[in-house]
Amino acid sequence: MSELKKLNIENFISENETTFNIELTYQIFGRPLGQAPVVLVNHALTGNSNVSGEGGWWKSIIGNNKLIDTENYTIIAFNFPGNGYDGFLIRNYEDLILRDIAKIFIIGLEKLNINKLFAIIGGSIGGGLVWEMAAISPEIAENYIPIASDWTSSDWLLANTRLQKQILNNSTQPVHDARMHAMLCYRSPLSFQKKFGRSKDSDVFNVESWLLHHGKKLQQRFQLQAYKLMNHLLSTIDITRNEEVKFEDIISKIKGNIFIVSVDSDLFFTDYQNRETFYKACRIKENIFFKTIKSVHGHDAFLIEFDQMKQLLSDVFIKKHVSMLRN
Repeated sequence: MSELKKLNIENFISENETTFNIELTYQIFGRPLGQAPVVLVNHALTGNSNVSGEGGWWKSIIGNNKLIDTENYTIIAFNFPGNGYDGFLIRNYEDLILRDIAKIFIIGLEKLNINKLFAIIGGSIGGGLVWEMAAISPEIAENYIPIASDWTSSDWLLANTRLQKQILNNSTQPVHDARMHAMLCYRSPLSFQKKFGRSKDSDVFNVESWLLHHGKKLQQRFQLQAYKLMNHLLSTIDITRNEEVKFEDIISKIKGNIFIVSVDSDLFFTDYQNRETFYKACRIKENIFFKTIKSVHGHDAFLIEFDQMKQLLSDVFIKKHVSMLRN
């Protein structure tokens, strides 16, 4: 596994003018810095910086001869400060929003002397962070790839993060029970039907056992404070800053390609929502593209449908690299 490294960011001032001293940890995979195009990977809500190799949560698409080939790229992944993977927690997490995390990641890149990225890619809240980074630093990357996400927290998402907050604050098993609810958002009814078909083990439906298993599994590896932070940040996605800035103005300033990757069965960041974003943006930006993962599995398809991911994004990561070699 790649070594976990740390950057200290002192006296960071958040959007609401609270001062933080941040420990920003990260891992690097593939080629050493300075020897290849750099890809930044933003992790999802319960993910972390370990994206490739043993235990890597996206190892099916990041690695040797994978979609994002470690022989051809330098891959960097930061931990969301306070996600607990590195032991660092943030008590006053509600004084941060996702835009602050985007600023922290950009400061981290500056400290590593990275002023240009080949791509920023992320799923779910990681995709929301792709949008936030593009809005703050519209020339930082050649390619922006938000997957199963969007540029704002919808009413449906806000409703679910509020319910998660209630569970996290009031349950006797907060992480366990919040995870059980979350899994209903991450999968689809058809996915459950195909997987379980009302099957039982003794007198317990297998779908119930599966939910209890996921609740217990996350409870064992994820800290309550970290879950509260990440759930809060999920509710704060909004590149327009509550409509202080027009969406169209932000999009018009983003120079790089945008590849919106939607999941047709996503209940969390819906396909309809993603298509609305694309239709709105393509009126003013030519190099924006829409791609769809077709799956019964719902939101979690970006963690399951790896063959489709490779097919949909090969033009970005594989053909681009071939052209670079020819030049």
